[in-house]
Amino acid sequence: MDYVHLGRTGLRVSRLVLGTMNFGPQTDEPHSHEIMDAALDAGINFFDTANVYGGTPQKGRTEEIVGTWFAKGGGRRDKTVLATKVYGNMGPAGDAWPNHDKLSAVNIRRAVDASLRRLGTDHIDVYQFHHIDRATPWEEIWQAMDVLVQQGKILYVGSSNFPGWGIARANEQAARRGSLGLVSEQCLYNLIERRAEMEVIPAAEAYGLGVIPWSPLQSGLLGGAIRKEREGGGARSTSGREAETLADPARRERIQAYEDLCEQHGFEPGDVGLAWLLTRPGVTGPIVGPRTREHLDSALRALTLELSDEFLKALDEIFPGPGPAPEAFAW
Repeated sequence: MDYVHLGRTGLRVSRLVLGTMNFGPQTDEPHSHEIMDAALDAGINFFDTANVYGGTPQKGRTEEIVGTWFAKGGGRRDKTVLATKVYGNMGPAGDAWPNHDKLSAVNIRRAVDASLRRLGTDHIDVYQFHHIDRATPWEEIWQAMDVLVQQGKILYVGSSNFPGWGIARANEQAARRGSLGLVSEQCLYNLIERRAEMEVIPAAEAYGLGVIPWSPLQSGLLGGAIRKEREGGGARSTSGREAETLADPARRERIQAYEDLCEQHGFEPGDVGLAWLLTRPGVTGPIVGPRTREHLDSALRALTLELSDEFLKALDEIFPGPGPAPEAFAW
């Protein structure tokens, strides 16, 4: 396993990030523990979760599963760089009681203490804003985070789903306070969805944030979706982005071209999707969210896959990026 610094920090993390979103809703506790053990054995030391993971009505269940895994001992917590998130409403479905979500100082304090209890730990290594809060001033947010750092409850602060201007504004405000500011940005980024290249990734690089792509295979579309559909006799069920894309002839043609290119070179499409992200500037490591041990083993193959310049050029021809801003939308 290769390790890199997370953004401008001295913290060293693995080039694959274990996503835990499926733990609870899709994968039961024993199998979740098995996957985490296998990830740690493979050298993955960066685990990502969120307070809302677990599904309705079991928000927080995923953090609890991670916590019971830590409780097994064996150095599990010490070896793990733990990241979780704050923003979503943790109340019952339909509960719109004020101050139980977003990034007010009140909710940040409540949310971090609740996450620590569920995780069974005394600190969170990277505490991430799950979304930008347009109503709360950064002075308030950073004051709340600085207090948590002083208390030893968190070590670093990251963002998720932030626009480029949000990263800039957050870190400029942090600099005025003498705070470290954001050290990572978790964003939607893959071969199909490359809009982050316009402003989010340049902003992250300029301010020294490590980029952590989520949905690296675009909900399975880059994992051989058409081949699997064909092998399943057309009966494979699809939903969300996958169904929408495969139903569009032009977009389906691009996915087919991608799968054909991978086949010509003897590569698995899912391996290529992850390996491509590992070649991208600013990327610390993509988040893989295995439902089974086999899914994790498959993701690990991407670490040894070397993509030639010629192959990378062919990928750009199939999935061209938007180009930098402002040229991408102006002259």
